[in-house]
Amino acid sequence: MCRREDLEEFKRRSADLTRRQFGAMALGAGLLAALPKLANAAATVGADVAIKTPDGTADAYFVHPAQGQHPGILIWPDIFGLRPAFKEMATRLAESGYAVLAINPFYRTQKAPTSPLHPDFNDPALHEKLMALGGTLTDDTAAIDTKAFVAYLDGHDAVDKKRRLGTTGYCMGGYFVFLTAATFPNRVGAAATFHGGDLVTAEPDSPHLLIPKAKAQFLIAIAESDDRDHPQDKSVLRKAFAKVHLSSEVEVYPGTMHGWCPTDMRVYDHAQAERAWGRMLALFERTLA
Repeated sequence: MCRREDLEEFKRRSADLTRRQFGAMALGAGLLAALPKLANAAATVGADVAIKTPDGTADAYFVHPAQGQHPGILIWPDIFGLRPAFKEMATRLAESGYAVLAINPFYRTQKAPTSPLHPDFNDPALHEKLMALGGTLTDDTAAIDTKAFVAYLDGHDAVDKKRRLGTTGYCMGGYFVFLTAATFPNRVGAAATFHGGDLVTAEPDSPHLLIPKAKAQFLIAIAESDDRDHPQDKSVLRKAFAKVHLSSEVEVYPGTMHGWCPTDMRVYDHAQAERAWGRMLALFERTLA
């Protein structure tokens, strides 16, 4: 679910950047082509795909190694949706030996891309559009999509059904990661969120309350700016994982702003994004092998 207050919070955080920060971070956005290439990267096959759901046809991008069967990974994008940066990340994961599905959460309203390259949430027209798109997502649509996308992965020949699934989410995608892990506890073995939005709230549907229903190991990568705004969240998450004896890594990444992982964001932090990527790969290697 994407709450209106989540989007307003993202806007406020984005507006906090100084001109000097923006200039430095904009340089980071140009590093997309310079992302490290695996020395032993697997040859991959990728394509845009259409996935039938009870609400229509979802557009997505599926990429996997050209040979064999591999653990499946489900990627939930941020509010800016499925776009080249997420296809690049999906491909990079596939080069490491995973069958990866990156989805368009807004397929009921518009096919991807739903935002321009290097999007700016402070642009009034884009802000209004994204607020409207975010408002179309509910608990009901989340439940429908989670089941449909996991079913797609499990029905594809490139996915090894004997090995557990992984799922990742960015910003608003963090909620979907928790939901996926809780809905399929015996199927999802690894769950990772990056600058997840409102993972801890006082509401009865707070994502952190789903933790007891999951069996996955978790990686929670928190932006320093988010931690400044909500310093108690990391402790709440750690206690929730410990209470049900779930392995977790909950860490604040110094110097990062909300939205710092996708390469097309103006707050992209190359060094810290690479560090988080490495921790994600370590999680997958440990739990999905």
